[in-house]
Amino acid sequence: MLRRIALAAAAGLFGLQATAFELPRHRSVPGGVAVIDLGASAEPPQVTLDAVPVLVVGDPARWTAVVGIALGAQPGTRHVAVRRTGAPEVRLPLVIESVRYAEQRLRVAPGKVDLSAEDLARYERERAHLVEVAATHSEAIPDTLRLRQPTAGERSSSFGLRRFFNGQPRSPHSGMDIAAATGAPVVAAAAGRVIDTGDYFFNGNTVWLDHGSGLLTMYCHLDAIAVKPGDLVAAGERIGEVGATGRVTGPHLHFSVSLNRAMVDPALFLDEISESATTR
Repeated sequence: MLRRIALAAAAGLFGLQATAFELPRHRSVPGGVAVIDLGASAEPPQVTLDAVPVLVVGDPARWTAVVGIALGAQPGTRHVAVRRTGAPEVRLPLVIESVRYAEQRLRVAPGKVDLSAEDLARYERERAHLVEVAATHSEAIPDTLRLRQPTAGERSSSFGLRRFFNGQPRSPHSGMDIAAATGAPVVAAAAGRVIDTGDYFFNGNTVWLDHGSGLLTMYCHLDAIAVKPGDLVAAGERIGEVGATGRVTGPHLHFSVSLNRAMVDPALFLDEISESATTR
Protein backbone atom coordinates (compact mmCIF):
# COMPACT_ATOMS: atom_id res chain seq x y z
CA MET A 1 0.00 0.00 0.00
CA LEU A 2 1.15 3.52 -0.68
CA ARG A 3 2.14 5.30 2.53
CA ARG A 4 -0.02 8.22 3.75
CA ILE A 5 0.89 11.43 5.54
CA ALA A 6 -1.27 14.39 6.43
CA LEU A 7 -0.71 17.47 4.33
CA ALA A 8 -2.33 19.96 6.69
CA ALA A 9 -0.40 23.21 6.31
CA ALA A 10 -2.41 26.23 7.37
CA ALA A 11 -3.86 28.02 4.37
CA GLY A 12 -2.66 31.38 5.69
CA LEU A 13 0.94 30.20 5.78
CA PHE A 14 1.28 28.05 2.69
CA GLY A 15 -1.93 28.45 0.70
CA LEU A 16 -2.72 24.74 0.98
CA GLN A 17 -5.79 22.94 2.25
CA ALA A 18 -5.56 19.97 4.57
CA THR A 19 -5.75 16.70 2.65
CA ALA A 20 -4.53 13.11 2.73
CA PHE A 21 -1.28 12.77 0.81
CA GLU A 22 -0.08 9.37 -0.35
CA LEU A 23 3.60 8.65 -0.73
CA PRO A 24 5.16 6.24 -3.21
CA ARG A 25 6.55 2.99 -1.87
CA HIS A 26 10.04 3.39 -0.42
CA ARG A 27 12.70 1.45 -2.33
CA SER A 28 16.17 2.91 -1.93
CA VAL A 29 17.89 1.30 -4.92
CA PRO A 30 19.05 2.62 -8.31
CA GLY A 31 15.83 3.58 -10.10
CA GLY A 32 13.93 3.65 -6.83
CA VAL A 33 12.50 6.26 -4.49
CA ALA A 34 13.71 7.09 -0.99
CA VAL A 35 11.24 8.54 1.52
CA ILE A 36 13.14 10.52 4.18
CA ASP A 37 11.60 11.90 7.37
CA LEU A 38 12.69 15.52 7.89
CA GLY A 39 10.91 16.15 11.18
CA ALA A 40 9.08 19.30 12.20
CA SER A 41 9.66 22.95 11.30
CA ALA A 42 7.47 25.99 10.82
CA GLU A 43 8.29 26.19 7.11
CA PRO A 44 9.09 23.41 4.64
CA PRO A 45 12.84 22.68 4.48
CA GLN A 46 14.71 23.15 1.22
CA VAL A 47 16.27 19.81 0.20
CA THR A 48 18.72 19.07 -2.60
CA LEU A 49 20.59 16.04 -3.92
CA ASP A 50 23.69 16.96 -5.91
CA ALA A 51 22.35 20.53 -6.07
CA VAL A 52 19.07 19.36 -7.67
CA PRO A 53 15.89 20.34 -5.73
CA VAL A 54 14.06 17.44 -4.06
CA LEU A 55 10.29 17.18 -3.56
CA VAL A 56 9.19 17.95 0.02
CA VAL A 57 5.64 17.32 1.24
CA GLY A 58 3.92 17.41 4.61
CA ASP A 59 3.04 20.02 7.22
CA PRO A 60 4.82 21.87 10.07
CA ALA A 61 4.43 18.82 12.32
CA ARG A 62 6.28 16.56 9.89
CA TRP A 63 7.95 17.15 6.56
CA THR A 64 9.02 14.35 4.23
CA ALA A 65 11.53 14.35 1.36
CA VAL A 66 10.69 12.13 -1.62
CA VAL A 67 13.93 11.47 -3.50
CA GLY A 68 14.30 9.94 -6.94
CA ILE A 69 17.41 7.77 -7.33
CA ALA A 70 18.93 7.57 -10.82
CA LEU A 71 19.25 4.16 -12.48
CA GLY A 72 22.96 4.82 -12.88
CA ALA A 73 23.51 5.55 -9.18
CA GLN A 74 26.10 3.41 -7.44
CA PRO A 75 25.16 1.54 -4.24
CA GLY A 76 26.50 3.18 -1.11
CA THR A 77 25.81 6.22 1.03
CA ARG A 78 24.94 9.58 -0.48
CA HIS A 79 23.73 12.65 1.35
CA VAL A 80 20.86 15.08 0.86
CA ALA A 81 21.37 18.68 1.96
CA VAL A 82 18.61 20.10 4.18
CA ARG A 83 18.29 23.84 4.73
CA ARG A 84 15.92 25.49 7.19
CA THR A 85 15.40 29.20 7.73
CA GLY A 86 17.77 30.48 10.40
CA ALA A 87 19.54 27.14 10.84
CA PRO A 88 22.78 25.69 9.46
CA GLU A 89 22.66 23.19 6.62
CA VAL A 90 22.26 19.56 7.66
CA ARG A 91 23.33 16.56 5.57
CA LEU A 92 21.20 13.45 5.96
CA PRO A 93 22.40 10.04 4.75
CA LEU A 94 20.75 8.36 1.78
CA VAL A 95 21.74 4.69 1.72
CA ILE A 96 21.38 3.17 -1.75
CA GLU A 97 21.15 -0.60 -1.76
CA SER A 98 22.23 -2.79 -4.66
CA VAL A 99 19.73 -4.33 -7.08
CA ARG A 100 20.03 -6.64 -10.05
CA TYR A 101 17.72 -6.03 -12.99
CA ALA A 102 17.00 -8.53 -15.76
CA GLU A 103 18.43 -8.59 -19.29
CA GLN A 104 16.63 -8.93 -22.63
CA ARG A 105 17.87 -9.46 -26.17
CA LEU A 106 15.84 -8.08 -29.08
CA ARG A 107 16.12 -8.09 -32.87
CA VAL A 108 15.09 -4.86 -34.60
CA ALA A 109 15.67 -3.26 -37.99
CA PRO A 110 19.41 -2.51 -38.35
CA GLY A 111 18.68 1.13 -39.10
CA LYS A 112 17.22 1.52 -35.62
CA VAL A 113 20.47 0.40 -33.98
CA ASP A 114 23.27 1.40 -36.33
CA LEU A 115 22.17 4.94 -36.99
CA SER A 116 22.90 6.73 -40.23
CA ALA A 117 24.69 10.06 -40.00
CA GLU A 118 21.36 11.81 -40.57
CA ASP A 119 19.57 9.81 -37.89
CA LEU A 120 22.43 10.25 -35.45
CA ALA A 121 22.32 14.02 -35.92
CA ARG A 122 18.57 13.95 -35.33
CA TYR A 123 19.02 11.88 -32.19
CA GLU A 124 21.65 14.25 -30.80
CA ARG A 125 19.39 17.25 -31.40
CA GLU A 126 16.49 15.51 -29.73
CA ARG A 127 18.62 14.34 -26.79
CA ALA A 128 19.77 17.88 -26.03
CA HIS A 129 16.17 19.09 -26.13
CA LEU A 130 14.89 16.28 -23.91
CA VAL A 131 17.58 16.96 -21.30
CA GLU A 132 16.12 20.45 -20.99
CA VAL A 133 12.58 19.08 -20.76
CA ALA A 134 13.57 16.61 -18.03
CA ALA A 135 15.12 19.44 -16.00
CA THR A 136 11.74 21.19 -15.66
CA HIS A 137 11.04 22.18 -12.06
CA SER A 138 7.95 24.20 -11.18
CA GLU A 139 7.19 25.35 -7.65
CA ALA A 140 3.73 23.79 -7.41
CA ILE A 141 3.24 20.79 -5.12
CA PRO A 142 1.75 17.74 -6.91
CA ASP A 143 -1.90 17.06 -6.16
CA THR A 144 -0.97 13.48 -5.31
CA LEU A 145 1.91 11.03 -5.54
CA ARG A 146 -0.51 8.22 -6.24
CA LEU A 147 -0.64 7.95 -10.02
CA ARG A 148 -3.26 6.42 -12.28
CA GLN A 149 -2.32 3.72 -14.72
CA PRO A 150 -2.47 5.73 -17.96
CA THR A 151 -3.94 2.99 -20.16
CA ALA A 152 -5.72 -0.27 -19.49
CA GLY A 153 -3.57 -3.33 -20.01
CA GLU A 154 -1.04 -5.68 -18.51
CA ARG A 155 1.97 -3.96 -16.98
CA SER A 156 5.42 -5.27 -17.70
CA SER A 157 8.02 -5.57 -14.97
CA SER A 158 10.70 -4.35 -17.36
CA PHE A 159 11.88 -1.26 -15.51
CA GLY A 160 15.66 -1.33 -15.21
CA LEU A 161 15.95 -4.15 -17.72
CA ARG A 162 19.21 -4.06 -19.68
CA ARG A 163 18.38 -4.46 -23.34
CA PHE A 164 20.62 -5.70 -26.13
CA PHE A 165 19.49 -4.70 -29.62
CA ASN A 166 20.99 -7.02 -32.23
CA GLY A 167 23.62 -7.95 -29.66
CA GLN A 168 24.54 -4.36 -28.80
CA PRO A 169 23.99 -3.21 -25.17
CA ARG A 170 21.83 -0.19 -24.57
CA SER A 171 20.88 1.89 -21.54
CA PRO A 172 18.60 0.19 -19.01
CA HIS A 173 14.87 0.46 -19.68
CA SER A 174 13.75 3.56 -17.80
CA GLY A 175 10.00 3.06 -17.82
CA MET A 176 7.09 0.63 -17.70
CA ASP A 177 5.61 -0.94 -20.83
CA ILE A 178 1.84 -1.47 -20.78
CA ALA A 179 0.38 -3.84 -23.36
CA ALA A 180 -2.48 -2.26 -25.31
CA ALA A 181 -3.84 -2.13 -28.83
CA THR A 182 -3.28 0.71 -31.24
CA GLY A 183 -5.85 3.42 -30.62
CA ALA A 184 -6.47 2.59 -26.96
CA PRO A 185 -6.88 5.79 -24.90
CA VAL A 186 -3.95 7.15 -22.91
CA VAL A 187 -4.81 9.43 -19.99
CA ALA A 188 -2.90 11.71 -17.64
CA ALA A 189 -1.57 9.81 -14.62
CA ALA A 190 -2.21 12.91 -12.48
CA ALA A 191 -3.20 16.53 -12.93
CA GLY A 192 -0.49 18.57 -14.61
CA ARG A 193 0.69 20.84 -17.38
CA VAL A 194 1.82 19.67 -20.81
CA ILE A 195 5.45 20.77 -21.19
CA ASP A 196 6.44 18.97 -24.39
CA THR A 197 5.04 16.97 -27.28
CA GLY A 198 6.82 15.69 -30.34
CA ASP A 199 7.79 12.85 -32.65
CA TYR A 200 11.18 11.50 -31.50
CA PHE A 201 13.43 8.98 -33.20
CA PHE A 202 13.44 6.43 -30.40
CA ASN A 203 10.34 7.36 -28.40
CA GLY A 204 8.02 8.14 -31.29
CA ASN A 205 5.07 10.41 -30.57
CA THR A 206 5.57 11.56 -26.98
CA VAL A 207 3.88 13.68 -24.32
CA TRP A 208 5.54 15.07 -21.17
CA LEU A 209 3.53 16.31 -18.19
CA ASP A 210 4.77 18.45 -15.29
CA HIS A 211 3.01 17.66 -12.00
CA GLY A 212 5.06 20.07 -9.90
CA SER A 213 8.25 20.15 -7.81
CA GLY A 214 10.28 17.97 -10.17
CA LEU A 215 7.68 15.21 -10.70
CA LEU A 216 7.21 14.57 -14.42
CA THR A 217 5.59 11.79 -16.44
CA MET A 218 6.31 10.76 -20.03
CA TYR A 219 4.10 8.81 -22.46
CA CYS A 220 5.78 7.34 -25.57
CA HIS A 221 5.09 5.52 -28.88
CA LEU A 222 1.67 7.18 -29.21
CA ASP A 223 -0.38 6.77 -32.36
CA ALA A 224 -2.01 10.16 -31.77
CA ILE A 225 -1.44 13.14 -29.47
CA ALA A 226 -4.51 15.02 -28.15
CA VAL A 227 -2.80 17.87 -26.27
CA LYS A 228 -0.29 20.65 -26.87
CA PRO A 229 2.37 22.37 -24.72
CA GLY A 230 0.82 24.69 -22.19
CA ASP A 231 -2.41 22.72 -21.81
CA LEU A 232 -3.55 21.99 -18.26
CA VAL A 233 -4.94 18.46 -17.88
CA ALA A 234 -6.86 16.74 -15.10
CA ALA A 235 -6.03 13.31 -13.77
CA GLY A 236 -7.63 10.78 -16.10
CA GLU A 237 -8.01 13.24 -18.99
CA ARG A 238 -7.25 11.82 -22.42
CA ILE A 239 -3.90 12.97 -23.81
CA GLY A 240 -3.42 10.54 -26.71
CA GLU A 241 -3.74 7.03 -28.07
CA VAL A 242 -1.54 3.95 -27.84
CA GLY A 243 0.58 3.31 -30.93
CA ALA A 244 3.78 1.82 -32.28
CA THR A 245 5.78 4.89 -33.31
CA GLY A 246 9.53 5.18 -32.77
CA ARG A 247 11.69 2.15 -31.97
CA VAL A 248 9.24 -0.56 -30.99
CA THR A 249 8.43 -4.17 -31.79
CA GLY A 250 4.65 -3.63 -31.53
CA PRO A 251 1.96 -1.33 -30.12
CA HIS A 252 2.19 -0.52 -26.42
CA LEU A 253 2.57 2.44 -24.08
CA HIS A 254 5.95 3.26 -22.60
CA PHE A 255 5.24 5.14 -19.36
CA SER A 256 8.03 6.88 -17.44
CA VAL A 257 8.18 8.81 -14.17
CA SER A 258 10.94 11.34 -13.50
CA LEU A 259 11.60 12.69 -10.01
CA ASN A 260 14.32 15.31 -9.37
CA ARG A 261 15.67 14.53 -12.87
CA ALA A 262 15.95 10.79 -12.17
CA MET A 263 13.92 8.20 -14.06
CA VAL A 264 12.35 6.00 -11.38
CA ASP A 265 10.18 2.89 -11.32
CA PRO A 266 6.55 3.89 -12.11
CA ALA A 267 5.27 0.85 -10.20
CA LEU A 268 6.22 2.57 -6.94
CA PHE A 269 3.58 5.25 -7.66
CA LEU A 270 0.77 2.94 -8.84
CA ASP A 271 -1.67 0.76 -6.97
CA GLU A 272 -0.35 -2.77 -6.73
CA ILE A 273 -3.58 -3.99 -8.36
CA SER A 274 -3.97 -2.73 -11.91
CA GLU A 275 -6.70 -0.19 -12.54
CA SER A 276 -8.30 0.50 -15.89
CA ALA A 277 -7.61 3.92 -17.30
CA THR A 278 -10.56 6.28 -17.53
CA THR A 279 -11.27 8.81 -20.22
CA ARG A 280 -12.96 12.16 -20.43
